[in-house]
Amino acid sequence: MEMKKAGKVHYLEPRIFAESEASVQGFTTRHEGVSRAPYNSLNLGTNTFDSLHNVKGNRSLLARAFGTRMERLVTVNQAHGTDLLVIDAPNPDYSHFLKLECDGIITNQPGVMIGVCIADCVPLLLLDPVKKVAAALHAGWKGTAGEICSKGVEALVKMFNCKPADILAAIGPGIGPCCYEVDTPVMEAFKKNGSGWDLFAAERGEGRWGLDLSAANRHQLALAGLREEHIETSELCVSCNHDLFFSYRRDGGDTGRQMGFIMLQK
Repeated sequence: MEMKKAGKVHYLEPRIFAESEASVQGFTTRHEGVSRAPYNSLNLGTNTFDSLHNVKGNRSLLARAFGTRMERLVTVNQAHGTDLLVIDAPNPDYSHFLKLECDGIITNQPGVMIGVCIADCVPLLLLDPVKKVAAALHAGWKGTAGEICSKGVEALVKMFNCKPADILAAIGPGIGPCCYEVDTPVMEAFKKNGSGWDLFAAERGEGRWGLDLSAANRHQLALAGLREEHIETSELCVSCNHDLFFSYRRDGGDTGRQMGFIMLQK
């Protein structure tokens, strides 16, 4: 992934998505917004104690940087589950989706920016440049154990006749296995679904494991039929990179949110 800048917004852009030219997309950093500490400065999350006025200002900066309006930036009330919102028709008002509890958004509507807010969990973007369909998914440990990325691919296939071999995927910066330690209930949730626990978790002592969320989601995307060369992963850990990203664990819960976003081109 390549660090780029649009307007004032610094973001990471997946190279394989940029090559298709079907959409604009990326994973924001914490820089160049209007929020004050500890949310400094591009906090895009509404579920924080930051001023809503500041968050709206930051969202407006993001939307305008890519040629749209904040009213066409769609996010949801993320609940650490696997439910998905599908937007397959024009809508006169996207604001009501903000209260809808789900953890992924899929759309075939050009000019609608969809996004998920992140402060440790993994943001995933899907794009089918053939059928012109995009998705933004939020994958914490619960969503990953529930295989939200597999369900996202399945929805693209069933609802929009996408072929897994055509789908591109980008796994953005989340908390890395260097900083993410989990316990037995997490392990049990993964093994319940047969999600290949031993491939992306390393034992660190009795009842403790270092979990690689990015590797877990990459594994599931491959099982869902995506080509390995169509999956791009950021190697950056949000907890290690304080200068670039917010991190819920590192900052003790009082922190901002970055965003994984994508918008189909008209």
